[in-house]
Amino acid sequence: MALNFFDQFMSPTFLGIPLIAIALMFPWIFYPTPSSRWLNNRLLTLQNWFINRFTQQLLLPLNVAGHKWALMLTSLMIFLLSINILGLLPYTFTPTTQLSLNLGLAVPFWLATVIIGLRNQPNAALAHLLPEGTPILLIPVLIIIETISLFIRPLALGVRLTANLTAGHLLIQLISTAVVVLTPMMTTVAMLTAIVLFLLTLLEIAVAMIQAYVFVLLVSLYLQENV
Repeated sequence: MALNFFDQFMSPTFLGIPLIAIALMFPWIFYPTPSSRWLNNRLLTLQNWFINRFTQQLLLPLNVAGHKWALMLTSLMIFLLSINILGLLPYTFTPTTQLSLNLGLAVPFWLATVIIGLRNQPNAALAHLLPEGTPILLIPVLIIIETISLFIRPLALGVRLTANLTAGHLLIQLISTAVVVLTPMMTTVAMLTAIVLFLLTLLEIAVAMIQAYVFVLLVSLYLQENV
């Protein structure tokens, strides 16, 4: 029975076709298409306000050269936010609970920032591997440590997003199962457990939004070091 709880994280298939592709494309259906009118409706206005505020907040610490990434980072934020929240609905699948997908997003973005740093300012990029004022005896050790920490960054990005969403979904599954089991035996305890489940669902919604923001924020910080 314990293994069945993890079946929700398996990529579903239908007639041998993986449905993760549909789960990745489905969120964009909910976003209204911008129009050329002078006045937009409330939904478009709210969407534009959110995108503008997020883009301004994201690009605030970046140099002018990093502003070219505005469209890409904002699209990544909306994409992660959408699939994280939609994955909390019943009978849905959350693609970001798959480590392969998260690493597929983290590694290219991290590698792009590293390549940009080595191409535009190679001396500054390599200087990050050795802190200023390091004693001569510690130079080889610190270079190895900083190099390892540099290559761990994409792994940390992917594992952080996967672990947080997986843990939240698993807790919701466990507590909802407890509510179903306790309802015919102890109704009062089941009601209290249902309240805990409701609060946990609100927390998981917040985690889904925060983790999407943290992912994009860390990518922007890596970009800031290399532009």
